[in-house]
Amino acid sequence: MLLAALTGCESLGHYAQAISGQVGILNKRRPINSYLDDPQTPPKLKQKLSLILELREFAKSKLHLPADDHYLSFVELEQPYVLWNVYAAPEFSFEPKTWCYPIAGCTAYRGYFSEKNARLYSGKLQQEGLDVYVGGVAAYSTLGWFNDPVYSTFIYQSDARLAALIFHELAHQVVYVKDDSTFNESFATAVEQEGLRRWLAAEENPAAYNDYKANYQRSRQFIQLIMQCRRRLETLYSQDLPVLQKRDSKTLIFEKLKDEYELLKTQWGGYSAYDSWFDHKLNNAQLITVSVYYDLVPVFLKLLQTCGNDLQLFYSQCQDLAQKSKTKRRGHLQQ
Repeated sequence: MLLAALTGCESLGHYAQAISGQVGILNKRRPINSYLDDPQTPPKLKQKLSLILELREFAKSKLHLPADDHYLSFVELEQPYVLWNVYAAPEFSFEPKTWCYPIAGCTAYRGYFSEKNARLYSGKLQQEGLDVYVGGVAAYSTLGWFNDPVYSTFIYQSDARLAALIFHELAHQVVYVKDDSTFNESFATAVEQEGLRRWLAAEENPAAYNDYKANYQRSRQFIQLIMQCRRRLETLYSQDLPVLQKRDSKTLIFEKLKDEYELLKTQWGGYSAYDSWFDHKLNNAQLITVSVYYDLVPVFLKLLQTCGNDLQLFYSQCQDLAQKSKTKRRGHLQQ
């Protein structure tokens, strides 16, 4: 009743679905070892689950990540994603709409365990005139409140992508700052990239390492493409122009982005992994999903270099940054 009084019925409904969804997942967990001991478990699933246990050990011993009891259980889900995140921003701004929660603080997205509910909520935001984007999530961290399981939504990814995901999610156990999604996700992405580089080197698998480097280069080019588009839009939004003129110019900039992507694809030899990202009308909210995860990654990687690539020292400095105000934290990172 107190929660309803403080947050309103709509927020209470969101908390209810979040609690129900989390409890449902906890009830479906089954120890990984039971799958490995079960002769009925498909060989491919066994191979992937065995790899998860190896990645946990590497994360603990080589990356100094607190694996604890995370990723020791498996959950089979009859859906492509475990969560759907809703992102929103004004029509002529990249200042994201944020949602605040008792534990996680304020974030630039709102998560739903049901795609239908996420779409319904996004429809309400669109009616308010906001740019809205709904993106599926294969995994998420409960920030240590529960022992996170492995989900069927990501278990069949390539070994390198699986390693990256595990390292990313475990990184959230090291540093998490309320009300700063970009700091949190960029830090975890930096740890993911460095962890993956070290793991692939240790595996002495040149084919996988070359595949990772090629994917990483394509990822960088994709991000650069998106950020160039964002800068063009920011210039447009800063101008004192009639709304209709701004709207038309915004449409043209997004069309140019799609054309530039098609050109980039030809340079990649037809590599099409990002096609689904472009297969609908683009907007500010969708571009925010890129900036949240990558804006500060180069800064964190530079900080890691200044720490002599000592991950424990790097974590310590990031934890110190987490104690500062958001303004001081960003100022330090910009320096």
